[in-house]
Amino acid sequence: MTLLIISPDYASHLYPLATLGVAWARAGERVVVASGPATADIVASFGFERENLQLGRGSNPGTIRVEQQPAGEDDALRGFFDATRRGMVETLRFQAGARSSDLLYNPVAIAREVQRIVERVRPDQVIVDHLAFSARLGLLSAGVAHADVVLGHPSALPVGVEVYGHPPTWPAVFSPAASELALLKRQCVAVRDSFTAQWNDALCELDPHAEPSLDAFQESGDVLLLNYPAELHAPGRTSQLPPHVFLGSAVRSEAVDPEVEAWLAADSRPVVYVSFGSFLSVRGDVLARVAAALGALPVRVAIATGATDPTELGPIPESWLVRGFLPQVRLLQEAALAVTHGGNNSVTEAMTAGVPLVVLPFSTDQFAGAAALDTAGFGESLPPNTATVLDLRAACERMLRLSADTSGDARVRLDALALSLTRQSGAERAYEALSRVSVRG
Repeated sequence: MTLLIISPDYASHLYPLATLGVAWARAGERVVVASGPATADIVASFGFERENLQLGRGSNPGTIRVEQQPAGEDDALRGFFDATRRGMVETLRFQAGARSSDLLYNPVAIAREVQRIVERVRPDQVIVDHLAFSARLGLLSAGVAHADVVLGHPSALPVGVEVYGHPPTWPAVFSPAASELALLKRQCVAVRDSFTAQWNDALCELDPHAEPSLDAFQESGDVLLLNYPAELHAPGRTSQLPPHVFLGSAVRSEAVDPEVEAWLAADSRPVVYVSFGSFLSVRGDVLARVAAALGALPVRVAIATGATDPTELGPIPESWLVRGFLPQVRLLQEAALAVTHGGNNSVTEAMTAGVPLVVLPFSTDQFAGAAALDTAGFGESLPPNTATVLDLRAACERMLRLSADTSGDARVRLDALALSLTRQSGAERAYEALSRVSVRG
């Protein structure tokens, strides 16, 4: 049996998708990954075969850097980073404006290349990133059944009257004006309609007999896999989803890092892990405030600086571990607290390790994910642009107390969630789901 995984050329997307493939590899089955050249080494590290497939202009092998992107994509990234400095609504509006070029890039050509890859690989089962819209067009128009993986808060697949790009919920600490939200909603509706028209034009060219979509953002595959814990998703919204499986998390295995192991063994003080992921690590100004907030607490800190020069963080205690990239899964296993931008990998991996979070969401589904953590009591959200050092310190202190309170309600529920996520991995849940439902092309 052969599994084909289709992923954008971004490490943050490929890692969880490739981790799902581990269940097939352990069963002795063939796994082939179709992705771009920037993530080829990641595919090789899993021991999978690879087909070249460039789904968009940009790429990210682990830490995105503007100067390494092709012309046009570099300016788009600068615009996005500038928008995050202006606030929630400005960021969401910038992302809405870039949606067609980001998510439906060269759709007919990519769709046909996906069809050629399917013909060469002849997979029995296909897993595709939900945001790979051009690839999904290729599978849909050729009648290739597939599992569609949402990597993020499930609101990345809008339901009912929701409009993609307009968060159905966000943390209470964000209080955008009603007029700003109305403007965002109008823009997201216009983008939805334009995007759907482009989807339908491409679909018609690929398959003239295909039924057009009413909302391309609400389209999903034959099997819907949500890389998110069901326990953090509102039951009312769950009931509106198409048939689905919550995977919980896709926690990858990491190579042993001797420097990290030595650092963990050197001191018994609580560990705080800080990372803003592969994109938003560029916000060194926010990382510096986080570092200043933690500097006054009786903790040791591991900071993954990503695109930020560590010198931007200011004076750093000798006992801290500061590197561009750190083994996140391993550090979360020992952490009492994590400070994050609220990306899907960070949230799901922290929940699997039972680690409470201080969340500084910047964009897209991070707002809905942060709100879910606030509601559950497993995290505390702050606005990244305006949270002061004192605000950050107080939030970290509250989450550290939650972490240490072994009999507290939130701690008990977080431990139960972690147990649920570790008892059956996301890869095992995906394998089981696809074994029950035929996705043969």
